Amino acid sequence: MKTLVVYYSRSGNTKKIAEEISSKLKCEIEEIVDSKNRKGMLGWIISAIDAHSKKLTTIGEIIKDPTKYDLIVIGTPIWAALMAPAVRSYINKNKGKFKNVAFFCTCSSSGDSRAFGEMEDYIGITPISKITITTKELNKNYEAKLKNFIKGVK
Repeated sequence: MKTLVVYYSRSGNTKKIAEEISSKLKCEIEEIVDSKNRKGMLGWIISAIDAHSKKLTTIGEIIKDPTKYDLIVIGTPIWAALMAPAVRSYINKNKGKFKNVAFFCTCSSSGDSRAFGEMEDYIGITPISKITITTKELNKNYEAKLKNFIKGVK
């Protein structure tokens, strides 16, 4: 199965998980780049407001065509219990182009089920696998969770 991992990461946590998933699946990876400055405390606040209001944002050019892949693994940080605006924008631009999807997220503690539900509703496809890695788990062993996610994708 030809797979692509697509992700947005503000702090680097989601990027870390995306790279691990891509490595374990031996597949291509693409970062979603948000043109809006989301750095620092002000950026964090603006990010939460934008997520809560379900805004789209301008993202950089997407190089990899999702129609060329059997599975798109989409990763997002959780902001205000919702997906990041850059991920919403990616999905919006590519709606109807996904054959199968899987979701992963990073979050401080909760909000993942609401965000995953929103992503599923927005795309219109039930994901074949989902995983949430909390900030606490990032500093510990999350290998077993990741292994189960990979097993669900294969």
